[in-house]
Amino acid sequence: MKHITIIGGGIAGLTAAYYLQKEIRSKALPYHVTLLESGQRLGGKIETLRKDGFTIERGPDSFLIRKKSAERLAREVGLGDKLVKNGTGKAYILADDQLHSMPQGSHMGIPTKISPFLSSSLFSFPGKLRAGMDLFIPKGETAEDQSLGKFFRNRLGDEVVENLIEPLLSGIYAGDLDDLSLMATFPQFYELEQKYGSLIKGLQKTLPAVKKLSGKKKSMFYSIEGGLETLVTAIQEALDSVAIQTNAAVEYIMRDNGKYQLSLANGKKIQSDAVIFATPLSVLKQTLKDYAFIQQLPDMKATSVANVALAFDQSAIKEDIDGTGFVVSRNSNYRITACTWTHKKWPDTAAPKGKALLRCYVGRPGDEDVIHLSDHQLTELVLHDLNKIMKIDGDPLFSIVSRWENGMPQYRVGHKKMVDQLENDLYEHLPGILAAGSAFRGIGIPDCIDQGESAAEKVIAFLEK
Repeated sequence: MKHITIIGGGIAGLTAAYYLQKEIRSKALPYHVTLLESGQRLGGKIETLRKDGFTIERGPDSFLIRKKSAERLAREVGLGDKLVKNGTGKAYILADDQLHSMPQGSHMGIPTKISPFLSSSLFSFPGKLRAGMDLFIPKGETAEDQSLGKFFRNRLGDEVVENLIEPLLSGIYAGDLDDLSLMATFPQFYELEQKYGSLIKGLQKTLPAVKKLSGKKKSMFYSIEGGLETLVTAIQEALDSVAIQTNAAVEYIMRDNGKYQLSLANGKKIQSDAVIFATPLSVLKQTLKDYAFIQQLPDMKATSVANVALAFDQSAIKEDIDGTGFVVSRNSNYRITACTWTHKKWPDTAAPKGKALLRCYVGRPGDEDVIHLSDHQLTELVLHDLNKIMKIDGDPLFSIVSRWENGMPQYRVGHKKMVDQLENDLYEHLPGILAAGSAFRGIGIPDCIDQGESAAEKVIAFLEK
């Protein structure tokens, strides 16, 4: 009997466990799987709170439909009939104390249709002209990597980057565009520039043609009825032959005679033939600190963020807005970075009839200490910012503050090369140890699921040699 240990019970670790169990059963392999989680609960950042008929996500609230792995996993664990598509409506950018409609035909902030972009109130005329230069300036020199900020400023200019692209991408990565790696986040944009000489031309040629719709826009996201933690619970219940231990932090790992000896903080020892790290990079580095190539890994920065969910009677919102939310330009005088009108994004599941649920986000590079304010202070800060844009009468029915200290890994320039080197070094020096999760090759739920499934496949291939 060979033993596989997974360290980390977030969605990447749970996925690895699920697909390992599936493969072991289908091939009748003599393998046993243990999953170790240092905390008290599974799911990582996926956490759902249900209160007074409201469904409140403390972490992510959805996953992309176009990335199929999350939907496939949800269906495999029996949640196919629980998948819920997001309600669609206008999205806005908050800049200069005004909400500006997201220009139609833009893709991740890059214009693909000229007319909506030219008529947008979000940019000055010189800013629009500068963005249009993308059609004429030559492609950049080939580069192993560069920052998102440098790349997009060169193609589209400062104004489009600061008022549109930066708020959108920071909503995903909670980072500074001038530090984030292009090749670790959106390498497809570099490929479009190199092939077509222009981002606008490249997107126009490669994006599917979108017909003018008389009805609603197409939904882009799935959630799950009852909240995303329903997926965590369903996977956990499916893991009937995986030994799951919580409050089980691993302190260090040593290799001995081709096997790995895991020493836990609770004093227990585990011997394993293969190990999957589904943890932050800092945990992997600390656990394997006795190995020279691990010591040479750079530290990985992570941004601290928080979100504040506010419940209201709908009648309390005196100036309702036709849309599902907004992101905030960094040049604006606001502490919040975005706001989702959750009762409109998820009209059938987020809030009871007649109620409203707003979820606002705080925390960005340079303003991370905001998460250390008290719950009351954070709620007051958010209400102060919201009332500059919306008129809200009275206090919320309740508020829920969720903090993620060092919770958003930052893929800095050179990140992909670092991960490639780490995987090569693990293969050479510590065969059978793999890494998966948001610290490595994508932070979204489908990205983490893809990495967990891939790690499971690689472990089986290693043990079958």
